Amino acid sequence: GTPQKYDPTFKGPIYDRGCTDIVCCVLPVLAIVGYVVVGIVAWTHGDPRKVIYPTDSRGQFCGQQGTHNEDKPKDFPVSRHLHVFSSPIQICVSKCPDRYLTYLSAYGSRVPAELEYYHQFCVPEFKNLQKPPIQVLKNKECPAMIIPSTPLARRCFPAIQAKKGVIMVGNETTYDDGHGRRRNVTELLEGAKKANVVLETRQLAMKIFEDYTVSWYWIIIGLVIAMVASFIFIVLLRFLAGIMVWVMIVMVILVLGYGIFHCYMEYAKLKGEAGSDVSLADLGFQTDLRVYLHLRQTWLAFMIILCIMEVVIILLLIFLRKRILIAIALIKEASRAVGHIMTSLLFPLCTFFLLCLCIAYWASTAVFLSTSNEAIYKVFNETACQFSGQTCKPETFNASNVTKLCPDAQCLFAFYGGETAYHKYLIVLQFFNVFMFFWLANFVIALGQVTLAGAFASYYWAFKKPDDMPAFPLFSAFGRALRYHTGSLAFGSLILAIVQVIRVTLEYLDHRLKAADNKFAKFLLSCLKCCFWCLEKFIKFLNRNAYIMIAVYGTNFCTSARNAFFLLMRNIIRVAVLDKVTDFLFFLGKLLIVGSVGILAFFFFTHRIKLVQDTAPSLNYYWVPILTVIVGSYLIAHGFFSVYGMCVDTLFLCFLEDLERNDGSAEKPYFMSPNLKKLLKKTNKGQPEA
Repeated sequence: GTPQKYDPTFKGPIYDRGCTDIVCCVLPVLAIVGYVVVGIVAWTHGDPRKVIYPTDSRGQFCGQQGTHNEDKPKDFPVSRHLHVFSSPIQICVSKCPDRYLTYLSAYGSRVPAELEYYHQFCVPEFKNLQKPPIQVLKNKECPAMIIPSTPLARRCFPAIQAKKGVIMVGNETTYDDGHGRRRNVTELLEGAKKANVVLETRQLAMKIFEDYTVSWYWIIIGLVIAMVASFIFIVLLRFLAGIMVWVMIVMVILVLGYGIFHCYMEYAKLKGEAGSDVSLADLGFQTDLRVYLHLRQTWLAFMIILCIMEVVIILLLIFLRKRILIAIALIKEASRAVGHIMTSLLFPLCTFFLLCLCIAYWASTAVFLSTSNEAIYKVFNETACQFSGQTCKPETFNASNVTKLCPDAQCLFAFYGGETAYHKYLIVLQFFNVFMFFWLANFVIALGQVTLAGAFASYYWAFKKPDDMPAFPLFSAFGRALRYHTGSLAFGSLILAIVQVIRVTLEYLDHRLKAADNKFAKFLLSCLKCCFWCLEKFIKFLNRNAYIMIAVYGTNFCTSARNAFFLLMRNIIRVAVLDKVTDFLFFLGKLLIVGSVGILAFFFFTHRIKLVQDTAPSLNYYWVPILTVIVGSYLIAHGFFSVYGMCVDTLFLCFLEDLERNDGSAEKPYFMSPNLKKLLKKTNKGQPEA
């Protein structure tokens, strides 16, 4: 590319600019209108109750208004496997069966209460308890048998358990199949394995939920501490950037060192204890994650990971020691810019709010689309019938010719579907929903980046800082972005969204092809996933710098991306020396905040702080609130440091532009501050080394 030439009229972000990428401005408006129409159609046809509530064999929701189940608000459908019929019949019951019982034994019992108990698992129309059992079973009015079941997600699953190595249903090791034959319970085991996994997962989820209910306010306190620590750290960077960076580096090394020491002490303490030498591979997956903390191999793995991180960071610090001194000067300048535009620290809240709206609209539309299918009823019959499997309507089924030709046939709920054009293109609407989510989310992020870039560029290109800065640089940049560059932001977001949708599609194909034996297809898919991952990272990097050029010059997206890329390539050494080192230092800052808050949360929730030992809640898994605090702290720290990162990138790009436009003479003076002039001298001296 051609370096920028001296322009005496250039004083920073251009205010007299025009609209860019107008076609790309109209396109997202039409897409958003279509997205709203899709949402309205989905909300009209969809019914989220299909996800929450189960349905019986007639497609009616259990315990809902307008059905024969409305008097049972806590119903569960029980699956009845008839003796010849291959598909189960589901009915709504007040509670799951708690005993093993067949209809023949209940009918022949001398205890009337048994038949009354069995009656609640029959179809609602069944009233005559004295009806011959053969006729009842033939008409499928009652199940041939019931077995002890456990409620889960409003559904009844067989309560299969093991006692002394024997597989049992309730307290029985055999069951009657409805024909008077006894069968071994192990025949039910294969079909119930997944149900047991679900039950274990539910138990784990319930314990985690209990931990959240007793620790949520302490989690909030931990997140507030992380927010305050991040804010204090940013403020201290404003005045003590050099000292804070070195303190941050030393603290990160000490925090990782303490983690290594703690892992070693736990590893040594478990030496000789029974069961502590079991390997992770032999133990397998356990829902109670505390089991892993009693293994020496777990603490050894933690210690090795922390040692690797410690060695890598120390080696990087050794080799980058000269570059760190240069990067500190750039961070100091960024601190001054943030100090003059303090509202920039609050701007990520606006971006976060808009992203939450995008996520909420996408999620609700996806749920309504996935539940907008209609109930499909099929003809089921025990014996051969020409109408079996055909679609039917329960309202007119009894008066149709099907019941005359096939007396045993029933019209039962089969699945949710539809044959209209809307139902046929539901997958297309879901794809459009995902695509629009990525597009809008990327647009919101782009709007935040170009706004911050415009504000910080106005600081750099002010000859007398901060006197020549506009009164409200952040709001001015936000207004310019919306008024002139909506099309450019939409264009850049569109390119990134297309790549992200392709990546999601590849992940879906990879998931579907996991069971396939075609190694070439798997290899090709892995290569494509890797290529598009790299492409996404490159486009994000290019977009970020293009938005900075848009904020400064007001050019269209393609021109801005080209100019930014060539500018960076002409100064590739400075990019490697300064920009990436500052990114590394910011990462250490986030690591310090997350590590410090995480260690504090660990000591608190494990009752190791004597002053508040009685205050800490009793938990099933203390790692639940600790991980929540760690993840939340990282997101909070990332929000604060993202402002600094955008500031550094903007100042760095403006710094490179300043070097090309001006030479520091009286006729062509630099716009950079005296500190950046010192930085320029250091980079010029250290450029051959870089």
